[in-house]
Amino acid sequence: MTGPVADAAGEQAISGEVPGPNGSPQRGVRRGEVERALRDALLTGRFVPGRPVTLRGLAGELGVSPMPVREALRTVAAGNALEIRENGRIQVPRMTAERFGEILDARLLLEPELARRAAPTLGRGDAAELEAIDTEIDASLENGDVDTYMRLNHAFHFRIYSAAGSSVILPLVETLWLQFGPFMRTVYGRLGTAALVDHHKDAVSAIRAADTEALAAAVAGDIRCGMTLLADAGLAAD
Repeated sequence: MTGPVADAAGEQAISGEVPGPNGSPQRGVRRGEVERALRDALLTGRFVPGRPVTLRGLAGELGVSPMPVREALRTVAAGNALEIRENGRIQVPRMTAERFGEILDARLLLEPELARRAAPTLGRGDAAELEAIDTEIDASLENGDVDTYMRLNHAFHFRIYSAAGSSVILPLVETLWLQFGPFMRTVYGRLGTAALVDHHKDAVSAIRAADTEALAAAVAGDIRCGMTLLADAGLAAD
């Protein structure tokens, strides 16, 4: 997928690579592809807060009919990552101070717990893979490459979380990331990547030492640093 572009009405649109009408997959498969495209756009901040999109615009960008887009939007909207307004516009919900606080509290409850559950299954091979991702993250920070940072930061965290084998907590955490992703992308766009501090190396060290609580603490510290940056930028309004 590419980044957001403006359509003729000056609204945001999300580009993607979803099979078109010729030789297209069955409806269920296409809907799944559209939903993944929407989720990826949210996670990497390609939905810009305050900038609306249209169903027709999204369908055109994704190369599909409006039907699978409408169905996928309903699913994503049910998780509070997008809202569908009465006039048909689709946008990221406004971030209030109360909502921000709840997202932070939920992340601090759920993500360290996933790390604890994942720890017994993670070994030195996993630590090496995570270290390689973190090396790429460091390079993206040095280069000011926000898009790559967003993608790799998600990959790092969910490489750990997915090892927990959770069918309940993991989907909840994925929903939380969809809700704050667009706002984090806005902050990085304003402040650049130099302000970012993470605890990824602490997490890798904890995995190598088989220290469950140290891994949970590294995840919690990483959450606090990232969310504090968002709060300091003033994107969570009363």
